[in-house]
Amino acid sequence: MEADFCVAALEEAIARHGKPEIMNTDQDSQFSSLEFIDTLRHHGIAISMDGRGCWRDNVFVERLWKSIKYEDVYLKAYETVSAVRAGLAAYIDFYNTRRPHSAHGGRTPEEAYYATLPTSRLAA
Repeated sequence: MEADFCVAALEEAIARHGKPEIMNTDQDSQFSSLEFIDTLRHHGIAISMDGRGCWRDNVFVERLWKSIKYEDVYLKAYETVSAVRAGLAAYIDFYNTRRPHSAHGGRTPEEAYYATLPTSRLAA
């Protein structure tokens, strides 16, 4: 990917949504290019970069998207954007509330989350 595409996308995002205080990217060449860095500096945007090639940066999101693709999207071959939105919303609800996860000892993410919250005392 060339830096000019990323600079154009950055400029468009700033024009549409305003400038952020800080921009976090990885250290790929297009984001560490002088052109991209100068654009951030020109707009007074602080720069934050993740470690180059650090597998931990996106591992949880990558695992989630792999599950979404293989357990839902590839199986259903959605034909419209509205069908994708509805299907993804239903799948993410399933993923969080009904799908057991080995990382949680067979519990759902919802069960694992609520198990960490302090229990409230019953009124006597």
